[in-house]
Amino acid sequence: MSQDPRTVRAILNTGADDAPAIGAPDRVTLDYAGLRSHADRTVERLNELGLGRGDRVAIVLQNGPEMASAFISLACGVTTAPLNPGYRRKEYDFYIEDLGAKALVVEEDSVSEAIDAARALGAMIIRLHVPDGAPAGIFDLEPEGEPDGSPPHPGPAEADDVALVLHTSGTTSRPKIVPLLHRNICASAANIRGTLRLEPGDTCLNVMPLFHIHGLMAPVLSSLSTGSTVICTPGFNALKFYGWMDAVRPSWYSAVPTMHQAILARAPRNTESVERGRESLRLIRSSSSSLPPQVLGELEETFGVPVVEAYAMTEASHQMTCNQLPPGLRKAGTVGCASGPEVAIMDDAGNLLEVGEIGEIVIRGSNVTLGYENNPEANEKAFTNGWFRTGDQGAMDDDGYFSLTGRLKEIINRGGEKISPKEVDVVLMDHPAVQQVVTFAVPHDKLGEEVAAAVVLREGMEATTGDIRDFASTRLADFKVPRTVLILDEIPKGPTGKLRRIGLAEQLGIS
Repeated sequence: MSQDPRTVRAILNTGADDAPAIGAPDRVTLDYAGLRSHADRTVERLNELGLGRGDRVAIVLQNGPEMASAFISLACGVTTAPLNPGYRRKEYDFYIEDLGAKALVVEEDSVSEAIDAARALGAMIIRLHVPDGAPAGIFDLEPEGEPDGSPPHPGPAEADDVALVLHTSGTTSRPKIVPLLHRNICASAANIRGTLRLEPGDTCLNVMPLFHIHGLMAPVLSSLSTGSTVICTPGFNALKFYGWMDAVRPSWYSAVPTMHQAILARAPRNTESVERGRESLRLIRSSSSSLPPQVLGELEETFGVPVVEAYAMTEASHQMTCNQLPPGLRKAGTVGCASGPEVAIMDDAGNLLEVGEIGEIVIRGSNVTLGYENNPEANEKAFTNGWFRTGDQGAMDDDGYFSLTGRLKEIINRGGEKISPKEVDVVLMDHPAVQQVVTFAVPHDKLGEEVAAAVVLREGMEATTGDIRDFASTRLADFKVPRTVLILDEIPKGPTGKLRRIGLAEQLGIS
């Protein structure tokens, strides 16, 4: 390609008309000509519904080809905001309002709590209907009620329009909005494509959730930017993974470490499928949390292909660094070298550090967000001399490979899902018996970290740990609910009287 596309719609021009684009196990695959036509029809339909460039449309769909196609085709005409289908009403209330979503797209028969949240906020409900016998990814959009006028900005999106908005948790209770322009995510897709040396003949088996930057960018957009194929499963399922591998015969897949571990655990019971995987796979990619070197080694031994680990974050439209495919260098225990943006190490004063010195990892480049939305305080802290501060601590070696030595933030990283402890605090404090709470991370052998909470009860009131977990489960997505709740007489405090999260697990003897 002489020039990389700068809009999602331009990316779709990459594939040959009859080349397979989006598919699913046991479904007819949608080719690129069909996907282009579908995207154009979808933009026209959105405009008919009064939605156009810059309008926020929340998407709450289950994993699969329609979710992938909805993200792609809606982004061609509006700003997409994929949300976790596992959220609870209170979370939808917050996210849909915070985004200023004008509409919500759900499945035709959906009873998601997002619908009531959207209605309460005056957003249009749009039901996604899949015609009988349609290829994977084809759908119609049917609104509830009548459209409200014409959009002020109809037509196809442009490079500087926001294609995607996602929330990322911060150290405060309010998650931050990350707006990603078309040119940001297109640059990221090109970076991933180049790192993995993707070609039109490649096929990716997607097992990642498509409300997350990892799934949207690596399997979906990087595949489409290559003119290759992405096959979308209903979501990760270790029991079905090898059956999907047999049916699809993918050349690669990308997953988080916990998924890789589950795949390896079932390998001895699927030896014939493993052998077929060794024939079709060209590489395996890992991202979203640290991959233990032992797991990397076992994956390579099992499937006989290189495993590359990438370091990524939402603010970078996903990929920042990655280990390289042969004959390039791969270093287990590192997250590889810069693979798209510029990457460096910075001290607190904003000085770039030398090889081997430990500091904060910083990035800059065409895939990096221009800043958090409506959050000048966060942007002042996040950007220094044009560099974006990742909040991760690390060092660079002589080969330009980066090692992460710890997080500067207090965010809990549960198998790649980032959780704001204060968000959990706020929910638990609503329990009538809770007087004080601090949520923190405890180590977990498979997930990396798990959620825990220390609680002090109000005098004269009673509640069990089960009561508190049950209370949280009605207000938080399952992955945010503390697996460990400690009821204490007093929570240890720092010298200034502040509650401290860092080191609390060790201090309480549960590390």
